[in-house]
Amino acid sequence: MTAQALALLELGMILFALGICGRIAGRFGMSPIPLYLLGGLAFGRGGFVELEGAIEFGHVASEIGVVLLLLLLGLEYTAPELMTGLRRSWTAGVLDLLANALPGAAVALILGWGILGAVVLGGVTYISSSGIVAKLLDDLGRLGNRETPVVLSILVFEDLAMAVYLPILTMMLAGLSLLSGLVSLAVALATITVVLVVALRFGRVVSAVLDSTDREVFLLQLIGAALLVAGAASALNVSAAVGAFLLGIAISGSTAQEAAKLLEPLRDLFAAIFFVAFGLSIDPAAIPPVLAWAAGLAVVTTGTKMVVGWWAASREGIARAGRARAGAALVARGEFSIVIAGLAVSYGTADHRLVALASAYVLLMAVLGPVIARVIEPVVTRGGRRSLSAT
Repeated sequence: MTAQALALLELGMILFALGICGRIAGRFGMSPIPLYLLGGLAFGRGGFVELEGAIEFGHVASEIGVVLLLLLLGLEYTAPELMTGLRRSWTAGVLDLLANALPGAAVALILGWGILGAVVLGGVTYISSSGIVAKLLDDLGRLGNRETPVVLSILVFEDLAMAVYLPILTMMLAGLSLLSGLVSLAVALATITVVLVVALRFGRVVSAVLDSTDREVFLLQLIGAALLVAGAASALNVSAAVGAFLLGIAISGSTAQEAAKLLEPLRDLFAAIFFVAFGLSIDPAAIPPVLAWAAGLAVVTTGTKMVVGWWAASREGIARAGRARAGAALVARGEFSIVIAGLAVSYGTADHRLVALASAYVLLMAVLGPVIARVIEPVVTRGGRRSLSAT
């Protein structure tokens, strides 16, 4: 059998298995991300069966998956919405950053992974999964709830924080000198600022350039522009993910809506491959030694996200049940956490145990988040009724 035939067979097996995993996850109302990661662990290096032929394709496809994930995320926002959300949620956003990044950073330092490990793991534990949160709010019929704008504002702050954090992380992983690092960071921040200004003032022009009544032409231009911007951003040490996110912000109006419709199936396909490819790069034997640390972080950062959501919602005068729903909605971690861990893998400068810990943590949180979001309201409601009956 030729190498090409073997690669096609292995890729076909992976895609078919992904479909089955997605169906199983949908049956139980959970995110498919944990199953995708487990699939990668099962068929990667050190797994039950090593699919070497599909690993090379998975690496390229996973890069495209990151670009499409962040492009679609950017399309959900307009630049004015980002600025409004930032002004509205910055205090809750800062609390969220400190409360959820510090536990991860502390564990990395305790385990001897140094400042670089602390920055990586702090980012992993900080950022909520916008994709899982958005799907949960839609599935549970909570998009019109009073607490939902609070949740979305915090997610906006997190996404903007990632636009600053990822260039810094990339600079550190690349091992740049202090002077080179400062220059790289200045270029990154200047690029982000310029793109936001362009999005605020010339978003319609960007949309008009990319727009087309021919869906094929529109799709080719859109993906081509996303890959070009992502590549240019990566060359400037800004991070390909941030470049794609900023392009999404710059596209507005009906163009953004049409782009989201066209790209969503592609995003889902390549995102699934992205999670599997990340799992393929992890040796399953590295996870058991760090599983207890991952579980401890899961417990702590579930509590801290709940506190942040509760506090932010209480500032808006939202009732007890709404505060609990806001906190529970923020618990899930997913795509951004894996993007951060994936950067550590690609540069090869982080401890392999750190990547294993990040994988185990995301597996736990991607399962816990949806479960907690679904059960929190009945629990709070019953608690409230008991307290009323006691009085």
